[in-house]
Amino acid sequence: MARGSDRQMALDLPLEPSFSRDDFLVSPSNQAAWTLFESWPNWPGRMVLLLGPTGAGKSHLGAIWAKTAQARVLPAATLAQADITALARSGAILLEDADRIGGAEAEFFHFLNLAQEAGAYIAMTARSWPDSWGLATKDLLSRLRLAPSVEIGEPDDALVRAVLIKLFLDRQLQVDTSVIEFLAMRIERSLSAARSIVAILDHEALARGRPVTRPMAGEVLRRIENGTG
Repeated sequence: MARGSDRQMALDLPLEPSFSRDDFLVSPSNQAAWTLFESWPNWPGRMVLLLGPTGAGKSHLGAIWAKTAQARVLPAATLAQADITALARSGAILLEDADRIGGAEAEFFHFLNLAQEAGAYIAMTARSWPDSWGLATKDLLSRLRLAPSVEIGEPDDALVRAVLIKLFLDRQLQVDTSVIEFLAMRIERSLSAARSIVAILDHEALARGRPVTRPMAGEVLRRIENGTG
């Protein structure tokens, strides 16, 4: 009975991804982005774009910078409902998912102008370059094209392995290197995918009362692939 209670608690209280500086692992795929954000406030301009695919670590790096710069963090999709004047005067702003600005182009452009006047620092994350955001405001697109930009790529093999090892250790799970290699070669190459598979294996091991093994990992991956796990 106690074991079942522990399993229920593990399922109800999943570990949230940590966005601390110590948990950000630097590799060739994110080195340029890390270097740029670490150089703040000595940026080439007051506004920078951080571009990269979903799960590459943009939010993590953005959160590290936001803590250092004491920046306000805002999803771009909510900009139309925000107090733009107060936001622009806050000194530093992290605008997440700027490519999802939607129909708030006027508010977006107004915010950028106010922030420029106030001398605020702006970091924006997005999955792609501004030309693909579907913007109709030419002056806005021109402003974004001129902003210094840095890309963060999909995690490379070394980073995926390092992240898997750290995630298992964070959950106090001792896992053989063969399991790490097996997972690294088969999961989607993203940090979110690594977090998901480690969480699932943690719950599976807890339910069975056994350590995580390569056969267990293979079984879980097959269930996920078949849509049954």
